[in-house]
Amino acid sequence: MPKINLKKLQSHRTRTFRQAQGGASGQPPAKRLSSPSQALTFINARGFIYFWPIKDIDLPSLWGAVAGERPVADKHDDPGHITWGWKDEALDKKIWYYGKILRGKATMISLEIAPYFYALSENYGSPEEDYLIAYHEGRLTQASKQVYETLLDNGALNTLDLRKKAKLSNAKDSEFNKALVQLQKDFKILPVGVAQAGAWNYSHIYEIVTRHYPDLSEQARVITETQARAKLLELYFDMVGAAQIKDLSKIFGWQNEIVKRTLEKLLEQGKLIKAEHPKQTGEWIVVREIL
Repeated sequence: MPKINLKKLQSHRTRTFRQAQGGASGQPPAKRLSSPSQALTFINARGFIYFWPIKDIDLPSLWGAVAGERPVADKHDDPGHITWGWKDEALDKKIWYYGKILRGKATMISLEIAPYFYALSENYGSPEEDYLIAYHEGRLTQASKQVYETLLDNGALNTLDLRKKAKLSNAKDSEFNKALVQLQKDFKILPVGVAQAGAWNYSHIYEIVTRHYPDLSEQARVITETQARAKLLELYFDMVGAAQIKDLSKIFGWQNEIVKRTLEKLLEQGKLIKAEHPKQTGEWIVVREIL
């Protein structure tokens, strides 16, 4: 079995994560992203990325492409936090899809790839009924049901008004926040703007996905689950170069058997190959470029 070339793997990720070498120690890389238009080009090229880097998850992030491999800074005036403004200002522009998707973390998805994610969601073309099916089958919490119905009845609302109208003002913060994440992960709601509300004068505005992106459901209708998973895995491996089955299950939340079936097709087509890691045990799936 071929072995992974670690230098080639590092070079591959440096390129796909947009973490070019250069600059003084602790400083962003010389070829970092420096504008919203470059961020959009980066997201479109990768298909999907994280907004922030996530611990123990290998995936490009907008922060990493701007600030390099250094940790996310606590100071709000750090130059790397320019990404926050880019994200907020684009929420209503429909230039990319943003929401807490992969592992419930802030994810940025190109509009070309969003239908592939949507095709794997528990949505079947009827926003007024799909959530009820999920609720009755135990896949949607009571709090999520109340949040969704409130947006369905009232239109877009900022977080404070949404919580109040959903009759969750007395609920624990964790219950309300979990509802927001659950609905975002299943492509039922998403943030579409920012309001000056609350103690920090900062509050996301949420809306029903199919209202903000009315064509998304129809675009996803022609994509099978098998096609969607294969597409997302191809993009993932194009980015990371090498991974194990456990890595795929962790980031996408798919069962191991589903991951294995999808990988087998990609392996049969020659798009990916099996390899050994020179320093780690277990079977790895890789792109040819890193051997």
